[in-house]
Amino acid sequence: MGRRTRNHCRCAGKGRTHSVSDDAQASHPYVGLWVTEDGHIRHELLPNNRYVEARGNRERAYLGRYKVTGTHIDYWDDTGFTADGDFRDGVLYHAGMVLRRER
Repeated sequence: MGRRTRNHCRCAGKGRTHSVSDDAQASHPYVGLWVTEDGHIRHELLPNNRYVEARGNRERAYLGRYKVTGTHIDYWDDTGFTADGDFRDGVLYHAGMVLRRER
């Protein structure tokens, strides 16, 4: 597992959480499961603008909210870290990783 690293990370304050109202729904085509080629990293983008990141056998390693603007995604995890990525040609490029939609 090792320590958690992400490109484009900034600490927004430990213990700080963000909430999204239950009626907020994603209005983009990227909802679903995105996985690295080796299957180690898995991002599930939920329709309520929340995400669950799994790493290896840790199914809920990180939780947080996200926002998609066009083809850009911003993440705010519940521990206070932020990260971002971009969707290009059906691929999510995030923190030096390449994730593809699992169908």
